Amino acid sequence: MEVFRNAILQTGPPESFALQTVQEVIKPQKQTKLAQDENQLLENMLRTLLQELVSSGVQSGEPIMRYGQSIDDGEISQAQIPRLLDIVLFLCENEHVEGGMIFQLLEDLTEMSTMRNCKDIFGYIESKQDILGKQELFARGKLVMLRTCNQLLRRLSKANDVVFCGRILMFLAHFFPLSERSAVNIKGVFNTSNETKYEKDPPDGIPVDFNFYKTFWSLQEYFCNPALTLAPTKWQKFTSSLMVVLNTFDAQPLSEEVGDANDLEEEAATFNIKYLTSSKLMGLELKDPSFRRHVLLQCLILFDYLKAPGKNDKDLPSESMKEELKSCEERVKKLLEMTPPKGKIFLQSIEHILEREKNWVWWKRDGCPPFEKQPIENKTVQDGTKKRRPRWRLGNKELSQLWKWADQNPNALTDPLRVRTPAITEYWKPLAEDMDPSAGIEAEYHHKNSRVYCWKGLRVSARQDLEGFSRFTDHGIEGVVPLELLPPHVRSKYQAKTNDRSKRAKKEDMKGASHQTEESRASMIATPASEIDGEGMRADLEASSTPMDTDATVASENISQGGTPTPDELQKQSPDTDFGQEAGQLDADAEADGGMIDGETDAEVDLEILG
Repeated sequence: MEVFRNAILQTGPPESFALQTVQEVIKPQKQTKLAQDENQLLENMLRTLLQELVSSGVQSGEPIMRYGQSIDDGEISQAQIPRLLDIVLFLCENEHVEGGMIFQLLEDLTEMSTMRNCKDIFGYIESKQDILGKQELFARGKLVMLRTCNQLLRRLSKANDVVFCGRILMFLAHFFPLSERSAVNIKGVFNTSNETKYEKDPPDGIPVDFNFYKTFWSLQEYFCNPALTLAPTKWQKFTSSLMVVLNTFDAQPLSEEVGDANDLEEEAATFNIKYLTSSKLMGLELKDPSFRRHVLLQCLILFDYLKAPGKNDKDLPSESMKEELKSCEERVKKLLEMTPPKGKIFLQSIEHILEREKNWVWWKRDGCPPFEKQPIENKTVQDGTKKRRPRWRLGNKELSQLWKWADQNPNALTDPLRVRTPAITEYWKPLAEDMDPSAGIEAEYHHKNSRVYCWKGLRVSARQDLEGFSRFTDHGIEGVVPLELLPPHVRSKYQAKTNDRSKRAKKEDMKGASHQTEESRASMIATPASEIDGEGMRADLEASSTPMDTDATVASENISQGGTPTPDELQKQSPDTDFGQEAGQLDADAEADGGMIDGETDAEVDLEILG
């Protein structure tokens, strides 16, 4: 033991002398690792040495975690107990001694110390959290550490040591994995021992609305154990009491001046876990915005419990109860929004927290499966030993679980907000903001870079805005954005000019007119050729043809007399067609000359067809 005392006083890191000290004291069979009996012997020696150091520290009147601390040449040397713990921690980390030895010493140290010294000890534990959480140490000492922390929580006062209790709980949350079942309330048992005591008889000589006082504090019975409200009689009593409280809050609204006068940061520094229940303070507490928020928040938590998914049929509220629950929830949210300061922001934060809480409720209902997934091992399957894969109702486990939740909650499928096609202006609004240069959004963050967003937007525009959808060809995805969403200087870039539209329409009309003229001239030119070579057939053709209009008859007579029709004659025959263009006239003349040269061939073909 004296060897360890001298080792504690040495300077330098523990790795330079720790193993050498153990070998000098124990003389182990192996050079770097102790056997089981040797570990037990060393543990007994260290626990005895620790007890002596704690006793010496208490007698000196110093905090035990600072006992033996000295200042040499302006440098503060480490105290003796932390030095001993560092040496043992190094030996455990490198597997020279049994890994649970450091946890056993920490448990003994907390049991021997007062609560004031325990705060310093726990500070040391927090500083070594990363090393203590390593797998080789955690597996050997997790139960000892859990027992140590639970013993500390039992010794602490929940009213006076709130911060220290919070430190311990935060340490456990970081030290243990998220799926550790010992830290999860699987059955959902409520802490019914947290009873709120209040006055049952009215005080003498103090003008207080004692009926309201009793009604107000009686709600804590249901907040402590929300399962009580599932009984119909209890629910009616709860809602009647709650309506009295909410009516009082409505009748006595708080002004913004009252909210600004209450410094919430200062209140957080002096926060207490429970409010005082004296009837004399009822009037002052009603004027406190923080007090009102706590009560209204308790209501939302209770409502969230009653609406939690995945419950059994017997635990689900009735239909009438659901309607009352919805109306009460809306009223509580309205009061929270009206409570200064920043009531609307506070309500949004609470709604976000409660929405995320549903994920943890589902996780607990599924038995707290671990989040870590082991890598898949490629195992060779032997012939004839194929393992049958489980069959799920909807193809896989996740979809089947979602369908199961829908069966237990039919409203999930009929909710109008479940599947909703957004309005065209609502969908393209983010991209319209990106296109505004005054917004200052960098190009790499524009929504047009998202292929999924653009694809969905084109589908919505194809159904709701065909005019905007047609602009995609000329301007790309930015042209599909409705013009009313764009600022004026950006809108002009994507607006089609009226002159361009009229020119394009006129050009298409000209193409159609020229095509029609070519067909009519071809038929007219073929007629004289047939008359020259087959006058005998003309009488039959005229007898079988239908009467023509007066203008058409005159035109045909002129053609038969003069041979080739002139442009004026063609213009008289079809006055609705525009022949003013020079290009059209030149093409018509060229085609007419070609028709006269080849007239005999065309006539012979026509006569053969008719014959």
